[in-house]
Amino acid sequence: MRIAPVLLAGVLTLAGCGKSEPPAEAPTTGEPTAEAPAVAPTAAMGEQVFRRCVACHTVDKGGANGIGPNLHGVVGAAVASKPDFSYSGAMKAKGGIWDEAALDAYLKAPMKAVPGTRMAFAGVIDAADRKALILYLEAQSK
Repeated sequence: MRIAPVLLAGVLTLAGCGKSEPPAEAPTTGEPTAEAPAVAPTAAMGEQVFRRCVACHTVDKGGANGIGPNLHGVVGAAVASKPDFSYSGAMKAKGGIWDEAALDAYLKAPMKAVPGTRMAFAGVIDAADRKALILYLEAQSK
């Protein structure tokens, strides 16, 4: 009966031998491993994001303004430059060009980017969605 404890100890010792070390290329610093790359934003994805905007904006060339201005040609245009739209004083005072950086900042948090804007929209939180939306607006400018 003394053999049972010895055998049990031997089995437990051998059970630990099956564990393998991580591969040499696996990070051991505690840093997260790279995940599969995210899908790059596209204008087609931006069209889906723009659905949040259609209650107030159009993008058709020569299209009518809504509650907000028609956004056809907005990428690269001067801020508050549609002659037939009544912009807020804050938007008129902003100045500049609607380039990718300016659009990104505004679309992220409109009321923070232009305090006093009349655009009552919280913003597009996701950076990839903003990029896709800007690509879509750019494509509509052609």
